[in-house]
Amino acid sequence: MKIIQVSGWANTGKTTFIRNLIPVLKSHGRVGVIKHLIDHDYRLDEGKDTTVFFENGADISAGIDTNKSVIALHTVNLDEILQFFKKDGVDFAVIEGFKKRNFPKIIIGDLPSDTCVLRNPTADQVISSLSLFEDY
Repeated sequence: MKIIQVSGWANTGKTTFIRNLIPVLKSHGRVGVIKHLIDHDYRLDEGKDTTVFFENGADISAGIDTNKSVIALHTVNLDEILQFFKKDGVDFAVIEGFKKRNFPKIIIGDLPSDTCVLRNPTADQVISSLSLFEDY
């Protein structure tokens, strides 16, 4: 599984870049995305069964509707989530944020980085440069 980390200052276009990268990567394999929620906590709907199960200690609580599944895990460890992705057969793990991790990075904007391998690339440039990214 290739780790494609995207970092940059707030409001530089990281999410837009990833939104455009996903369909291009999908033509080459399965894609998973991890978003570092630095400034806000994700809220589970209060009182809903899957939330109650999670709050009462289920290691994994999942809800399935007619269009999607939502999974809540009791971990905040990036490596555990990457292992989860890998076991599920994800080919490309796109990580938004986690600036302090030392994976080869795509930098959007002018954020200084010792691990930058591409700066402000197009999705096609990422595809042609996949060998620069770490296998997990």
